[in-house]
Amino acid sequence: MNQFIVPQFIDAENKILGPLSVRQFLILLVTGGLIYVWYELFSFFIFAIAGVLTLAIGGTFAFVKINSQMFHIFILLMIQTLRRPNLKIWKREAYKKPSIPKDKKKKDDETIIRPKEEVTSSRLSELSLMVDTGGAFEAEKSSQKLDPAMAGNKKPPITN
Repeated sequence: MNQFIVPQFIDAENKILGPLSVRQFLILLVTGGLIYVWYELFSFFIFAIAGVLTLAIGGTFAFVKINSQMFHIFILLMIQTLRRPNLKIWKREAYKKPSIPKDKKKKDDETIIRPKEEVTSSRLSELSLMVDTGGAFEAEKSSQKLDPAMAGNKKPPITN
């Protein structure tokens, strides 16, 4: 039988620069570029606030994983769930109950309901015999086994 190599650790990213993967490196590169733009555009106080926020957001997107999913994938899935939830709720008031003509209602009332036959222990033993033997042995009907005198719950005649 042929043996196949099964890939392992398929969720591991290739490291290019020390412990950083390509994705992490690119995110940190863009974050550094944005911080440089903030440095050139704003005064030091605004630059410090914007730089810290940009660094925090960039670090989160680069390094944080939630349920072994990258943070940006987690955010996209959360947005998708909020826009279109998977839980479908049936609103009963939106549907009208179909009207049944009065003639059909009368026919339903006229149907005869038969009571269920009670299953006795002797009937259960007959059924278990049939199931156990695969249908090879079938127990005789209880009415055929009884004498006509016993069929009406009468005592059998005493014979000596």
